[in-house]
Amino acid sequence: SVGADVLAVFDLDHTLVPHDSDELWVAFLIEEGALDGAQWDAANRDLIARFNRGEAGTIEFTEFYLSTLARFDDATLSRLRERYLAVKVRPRIVADARALVDRHRTAGDLMIVTTAVIRFLSEPIAAEFGISDVIATEAERLDGRYTGRVSGLPNARDGKFERLLMYLAARGQRLTDFRHIYAYCDSLNDLPLLSQVSNPVAVNADPVLSA
Repeated sequence: SVGADVLAVFDLDHTLVPHDSDELWVAFLIEEGALDGAQWDAANRDLIARFNRGEAGTIEFTEFYLSTLARFDDATLSRLRERYLAVKVRPRIVADARALVDRHRTAGDLMIVTTAVIRFLSEPIAAEFGISDVIATEAERLDGRYTGRVSGLPNARDGKFERLLMYLAARGQRLTDFRHIYAYCDSLNDLPLLSQVSNPVAVNADPVLSA
């Protein structure tokens, strides 16, 4: 509710879910025969490794995954996504993650999922936790189809903090309206956000963030 004076911000991958949602989506599409395995698997692994080392830029990272959406029409994408959620995502969600979200919900806190994962995937995953406020990377659409390009500022690294401020402003709110701000994140990429909140929590932290 708008009256909440505590804000809880959740990263998605390796925080609420124990995997990379984009990477898992590519693996799923390969399993379904919708993408060529040899070509996509190697490219996917290389990109993840370079991104985690800070060598691949946010746009390159995001548009690799957005390019999967441009290959299919909406009806096909909808069918594939439903199966992805059922087969890959729901069975992996752990009770502890649900319990964490439920604690904040019971307290009446404002809950927001903020993730670099494209909205096409992240919004329905956040819905599994009953969270409707989602800040995600947006995909460009043209003539009723995805183009494979990013729309606006990707929700990653410094962009995560900027997009949070923009999201709150659209609600008529500022960070200073909240008595406590919790941020649950896992990676070095989340440091710009973690460093700006009163209660930063490292979840399944990567080695660099742990240090």
